[in-house]
Amino acid sequence: MSDGIVRLTRRQVREVDRRAIENYGIPGIVLMENAARGAAEVAWEMLDRRPQNVTIICGGGNNGGDGLAIARHLHNHGANVQVLLAIDPEKYIGDAAINWRIVQSMGLDVAGSEDAAELVSPLAASMIIDALFGTGLTQPPRADAQALIQRMNASTLPILSIDLPSGLDCDTGEPLDACVRATQTVTFVAEKAGFANPESRHFTGDITIVDIGCPRELIDEVLRM
Repeated sequence: MSDGIVRLTRRQVREVDRRAIENYGIPGIVLMENAARGAAEVAWEMLDRRPQNVTIICGGGNNGGDGLAIARHLHNHGANVQVLLAIDPEKYIGDAAINWRIVQSMGLDVAGSEDAAELVSPLAASMIIDALFGTGLTQPPRADAQALIQRMNASTLPILSIDLPSGLDCDTGEPLDACVRATQTVTFVAEKAGFANPESRHFTGDITIVDIGCPRELIDEVLRM
């Protein structure tokens, strides 16, 4: 990029993950664990490193899996964590399913979207973690997800978005209809291409990049694609 900042498109993000797993032998669950640990540290700083109530909204796919793993790390820090699932957890597969089983084994509090009015509220939480959608979203969210996004925005609570705000297009930095307005975004490996759009800052808030263990050479390879 002309400003010297490394940014990845949706396609490049997928390629980084694929090559890290297939060419470098880094298991996907390790990448997810590194991402979640880094994101949990950012969340803990937002909580002033004090045990407080946190509602984590988890969608499907790896973004939801990140949220489930973050819940574990924040619980271990001493936070009072409430996981709000936006999907049927039986639909989790792969690494996300592994983290769902861990959450179940730990006995963390879990609720469904029907409890959003109670849990996405200053009466229930000190902050919200948005792990609803990741870089793969290319269409406007469905009505039920849009309702969750609107509830997050209306809550007046600090919001930490995982990888990018739910509803933001990874490549253009424009909202796909409803979009989370985050206080802060923790993004993995590098900024996303859409973050070059100045309008995206209305949704991302401050941006923190977390290293998830991908070799530097791999990033260079993908940028040359």
